[in-house]
Amino acid sequence: MGCGVGAEDGVAMSTEGHALEVDDVVHQRTRLSILSLLNEVGSAEFTYVRDTLDLTDGNLGRHVEVLTGRGLVTCERRPALGGRTRMWVTITREGRAAFGAEIEALRRLVQRYDAPRG
Repeated sequence: MGCGVGAEDGVAMSTEGHALEVDDVVHQRTRLSILSLLNEVGSAEFTYVRDTLDLTDGNLGRHVEVLTGRGLVTCERRPALGGRTRMWVTITREGRAAFGAEIEALRRLVQRYDAPRG
């Protein structure tokens, strides 16, 4: 009796509803929180995201960099009062799709957990 791939009786094992379905980039707690917030508001000033999620500038900046690299968010400097500019973070279509896929993967994981066991 080993711990190899598949079932001993030859029945194929499905990965649907397993944690393997989650996207490691999206699933990371802070990035999931960023995408969740932006999914609600669409676009937000960097400082709003930072303060709402209780992050440091550097921590938020690094996570936004990862999300930007995957095309899930964009960053843009916009003029503000007093001639200053502010950084805005916006979720992309791909970001909404990735967030939705993550939520669906988590739903399947919970359904599998809640399913009766034989």
